[in-house]
Formats: sequence, structure tokens, C-alpha cells
Amino acid sequence: MKSHRRTTALALLAVAAALVAAALAAYLWGGSNGGLVVLGQVRGHVVAMGWVTLVALIGAVLLGARKPATRLVLGLPVAVLGVMVMSLATLLTLLDGGQEQTRSLKAPGQDDRRLVVEEGAAMIDPLWYVYVHQGSWPRERRWAVGYFNGDATDNELREAVWTAPDRIRLTTSGGVVHEVTVAPGGRPDRTVSAGW
Repeated sequence: MKSHRRTTALALLAVAAALVAAALAAYLWGGSNGGLVVLGQVRGHVVAMGWVTLVALIGAVLLGARKPATRLVLGLPVAVLGVMVMSLATLLTLLDGGQEQTRSLKAPGQDDRRLVVEEGAAMIDPLWYVYVHQGSWPRERRWAVGYFNGDATDNELREAVWTAPDRIRLTTSGGVVHEVTVAPGGRPDRTVSAGW
């Protein structure tokens, strides 16, 4: 019975370590400037992974410690601090609102390059994020092309289109046109921002 409890406790610690490693990898290599898209998707689930990690750690303490006093001394701080930190992280994530992909346009003549537009909100202001995705899964990379904050209606993104296999045109509601050139590896020559 004791060996089964210890084995389960070690398995729960391994799950917690794997989730922490995945979250770190997502933050190191899943960004919007050449980051892997698959890790960016993991990045979107970090709060849920944090809750699972917390449950795994508490379970490991409860199953791995022999004495009830040890369980209390180790488990209570982990549970209290963990719940406080994860509750704050959950609240901040809910206030952020997140991003939702609204458009995906393939580059003309290139099957491995897409223009992706995501929309989100900062409280009441609409936000647009424009990216180039280059490559195919699981090595698809993401590059930031533009950020638009609709706090002022002139800065709202009205159009995001390919004008050539390596050229993007971004137009705001105020009529400002931004032309961006994309290198063969997918990196844009600049990142446009309006209203930030």
C-alpha cells in the first residue's frame, strides 16, 4: 500500500513538472516574433495548466508524506498560496478577454504562408492583432505584423489583405494605409501599431 502511494505521489510530481516545463517552453518559444504557433496555443491554456499543477502538487504531498503533521505543514502552504496565486491569474485572464481568430488568408501562390487577424478587447476598446504564420504544423512560426486599438475609431482595422505573396496592406478606418513587406522566412520588415 505504501509503495503504491509513493508511486502515485511521484507520478503526480512528474505531471506537475511536465506542466511547468510546458508552460516555460510556451513562454520562451511561443511568442509572436518567430515563435512556434503550437507553443502559442499552449500559452493560451497556462491558467488551466496551473490549476492542474496545483492539484497534482497537493495530491503528491497528501499521498507522499507519511505523517499527518507533515502533510499539514507541507500541504497547507502549497494549497493556500497556490489557490491565491491561481485565483489572481484566473481573474486577470478573465479581465484580459483573450483573442479570437476572425480571419485567415493564404498568401497568393504560397500554401505555407497565412495572414491571420485576431480580435480581442481591452475592457471596452476593440483590439486587432495581425500576424503572419509561416510554415506547416508543428513547425509553423508566427510573426507580428500589426496591433490596432479601436479606442479612437480612426485606429480601427478596416482591411488586412495580401497585395503580393510578400506584401501586406493594412488600412485603418481613418484611411491610413500601411504596407508591410514579408521576408522569405516569414518575418515582416516592420510591425505597425495604431492607437497603442
